[in-house]
Amino acid sequence: MNIQKIIHHESFSGGLLVFSAAIAMILANSAGSELYESFLALPVEVVFGGLEIAKPLLLWVNDGLMALFFLLIGLEIKREILDGNLSSPKQVVLPGIAAVAGIVFPALIYVFFNINDAIGLRGWAIPSATDIAFALGVFSLFGTRLPLSLKLFLLSVAIFDDIGAIVIIALFYSAELSSTSLFIGLFGLAVLFLLNRFKVNILSPYVLVGLIVWIAVLKSGVHATLAGFAIAWFIPLKLKNQHGDHMLPAAENGLHPWISFLVLPLFAFANAGINLGNISVEDLTSPITMGIALGLFVGKQIGIFGLCWLATKLKISELPEGATWPQFYGVSLLCGIGFTMSLFIGTLAFENQGLNYQTTVKLGVLIGSLASAMVAIVVLKASQNTLPQTHSTLEFNHEKVYS
Repeated sequence: MNIQKIIHHESFSGGLLVFSAAIAMILANSAGSELYESFLALPVEVVFGGLEIAKPLLLWVNDGLMALFFLLIGLEIKREILDGNLSSPKQVVLPGIAAVAGIVFPALIYVFFNINDAIGLRGWAIPSATDIAFALGVFSLFGTRLPLSLKLFLLSVAIFDDIGAIVIIALFYSAELSSTSLFIGLFGLAVLFLLNRFKVNILSPYVLVGLIVWIAVLKSGVHATLAGFAIAWFIPLKLKNQHGDHMLPAAENGLHPWISFLVLPLFAFANAGINLGNISVEDLTSPITMGIALGLFVGKQIGIFGLCWLATKLKISELPEGATWPQFYGVSLLCGIGFTMSLFIGTLAFENQGLNYQTTVKLGVLIGSLASAMVAIVVLKASQNTLPQTHSTLEFNHEKVYS
């Protein structure tokens, strides 16, 4: 397999995330720990006229680069809803049910452990996320020995899950609002609407106005990453650019390698480092750690598998084509891998609560995600088809797996 095929394989981006997180863990637990912390705390300032944005490098990653990740999510969701796998109501029902269950059940488990801690309750949404790069990376280990319909189901659940995460961040993890900055951001979105309406087919005006929207949202109190998601909806889907390519898919394809091989690995490197020497029994057994870990590992599988089983018995939906219940259970387990988005929501939930809260978040996410991945591999290995697939009635473009 040549390098071009390797970097386009779904498992590669998941593997790169694991590698980045491992390097962060090694540095955080070695003589390089001070260098690691100093790197994340490195002050970065951008001054343009009277505008000044000064943040440590960690926040530039979490507020800036992750806005590009949300932009890519927005592009993907728009394409899938308007012209893709989610454009048919029949294709929406089961993953929609799974996504709702995968948000509600983990949250309930987390709340059960943290009901008496007002600060701890702020993290209720942390175990609701699914990391599609990791999940698809594990799924791809089985090649054609699992039905293609299950991969499509997993991708669709992740898309709905991303929508849920965006709504949660907007409603629960935004600060006090600045009306002036918010007005500028909304005005910028109106300009993007006009660019779309008048069929402007050059990407640079969208990029320039989008940057202004991001800055305004950053200053407004609404979390800056949401600007990326909002901007995506104004990129024309079918309008062709000056090169003859449809604008939205071209933007999606252009962003994909940057997100997969730079933004997400850098996010993992910046947020996954835990100094294990400082971990105590109290950290491992804290309500936050337990709530996140069990929310991901137990809540996800019970919620998704249980409600989807009920939906099929009630004839509301059908099991993915060619799949068995053990295979579907394995995919439900995969949805408990919550690495990237769970860590991100954790940084928002306990942004000003000190290092101990962030440590328990990281512990819970790593334990829950690792347990989900390991058990999923065992279940999927036991339930895989003995013969490789020769055909499928579903079309699936591997180049479209982005987030």
